[in-house]
Amino acid sequence: MRLPTWIAQHLAALRAVLVFTVLLGLVYPLALVAVGQLPGLNHKADGSLIVSGTTTVGSALIGQSFTDADGNPVARYFQSRPSAAGDGYDPTSTSASNLGPESVVDTIATDPEESSESLLTQVCGRSKAVGELNGVDGRRPYCTDDGVGAVLAVFRADGLTGPVTRVVSVNQAGPATPFVTEYQGVTVELAQPGKDYVAAGGVVTPIRGDAPADPPVPADAVTASASGLDPQISPAYAGLQVNRVARERGADPAAVRKLVKEHTDGRGLGFMGEPGVNVLELNLALDKQFAAR
Repeated sequence: MRLPTWIAQHLAALRAVLVFTVLLGLVYPLALVAVGQLPGLNHKADGSLIVSGTTTVGSALIGQSFTDADGNPVARYFQSRPSAAGDGYDPTSTSASNLGPESVVDTIATDPEESSESLLTQVCGRSKAVGELNGVDGRRPYCTDDGVGAVLAVFRADGLTGPVTRVVSVNQAGPATPFVTEYQGVTVELAQPGKDYVAAGGVVTPIRGDAPADPPVPADAVTASASGLDPQISPAYAGLQVNRVARERGADPAAVRKLVKEHTDGRGLGFMGEPGVNVLELNLALDKQFAAR
């Protein structure tokens, strides 16, 4: 007996669903798993896990922080770059800060929980901290000595023109001292929590200051990667940390530099990207060769 057309069509559709379920839901995934276990590929397919002794200490593909329980850098280790993923290097919360070059004004709210730092202030604070940790000049252009963005809100008599009538250091609140005492003859005020000086008509005016044009602290030491999980730092940032790590471990700086060089990866295919130093692998090599004092 010939089935009605509509039943035949439904049976054909059911057969197609079953066939593609088997092919794409079982055969294809299992085939990829099998390919991933081939010699030379299995390490990456399994997450590039790094094992020290009998303990898995991390992955070569995911960075991690080398800090104490209070979040302070452990001086005997090379430090990773900042991370915006969760509380730092959280693979379940991979993200960037989504702040750009125009983020120069902090939000200073009456409730400290609602306050937030601009990208400029984050960079200034990080550069100051890295400089102090490694004994170098952490100053950067457009940063104050206390590590916030050196930005003024300048009010003029006729909006954008005319004489200056009022000046506010928008990223500094009491009890700080304004990073400049006056601007064009007008005394600089500290910002008041809860005030939006830009909305009130103040013109955002960054002040460069006298910091060196080429700061010793490199960019990757003060900015997070797009994923927040970058396991590498630049050779320049690694080089900045050599003397501090060698001092903490009682090692010869030249020997530590040699380790850095051994754990520096070149450009992909010889021309893509930039060289990078895997921080976890380097610190494990340090523990093996130079036990901490």
